[in-house]
This record gives sequence, C-alpha cells and structure tokens, in this order.
Amino acid sequence: MKKLISGICFVFLLSTNVPAEEVNAIHVDVLAKSSVSWDGSHLPDYPKGAPEVTILRIKIPPGAQLPLHKHQVINAGVLLNGELTVVTEDSRTLHLKAGDSIVEVVDKWHYGKNEGKVTAEILVFYAGTPDTPITIKK
Repeated sequence: MKKLISGICFVFLLSTNVPAEEVNAIHVDVLAKSSVSWDGSHLPDYPKGAPEVTILRIKIPPGAQLPLHKHQVINAGVLLNGELTVVTEDSRTLHLKAGDSIVEVVDKWHYGKNEGKVTAEILVFYAGTPDTPITIKK
C-alpha cells in the first residue's frame, strides 16, 4: 500500500515540476485502515444519498469529560496532542496518546475524557449525508 501511495504522490509531483530531490523526501504513513471500529464492531454500510464529509478539530481541556453520545456515521480521527480515554456504555475502554489514530464506534453510546495534564486535541473525519447528524447526545 505504501508503494502505491508513494507512486501516486511521485506521479503527481512530477506533473507539478517538483525537483526530484524533494520527491524522494516524501514519506507516507497509513494511520488507520479498517472495516471495524476500535472495539471490534464491524462498521455499517455507507448510507444512500449524497455524501457529506465533516472534519472537526476538537479541543478537550485537562480534566474535562464529553457528554455520553453516539455517532450515526462512520468517523475516524487522529489525536494531535495530549491524551484521551474513550469509554463505551458497556465499559470498553481505549486510551489514546498524541499520534494515535481511532476508528470510532458507530451507534454506540460512549464518551471521551481527558485524564492528562494538557489539552487533548483530536482531528476527526465524519463520512455522512447532509441530513444525518454526526453526533447525538443522550
């Protein structure tokens, strides 16, 4: 997979007149690629209709806990800074540190909490449809 992505990047960069020494400096890491969420549940099929992608940068201060909520759409993220603990209603737990990726649970009540000493910052990508809320609070 890395070779395919690198090859695509190489062809793109050649078509944009990027010097060869810069092309050779490109490195691609796959942070997440999965058909199951972090708790092992299979992700649902994509909904019918027009797609709508939402990207959020969420900042959670030290000691803060998000309300119990669920997502109706597939989403994934990367923790950019700090630490974050995700807990499902049935007490399944995932601990993330900066640089970790997550393929989130869908249609399961859960919450996140920052048990660290610095603000947790996560970038989350949601793949939904225009009339479907990305988050529902309990």
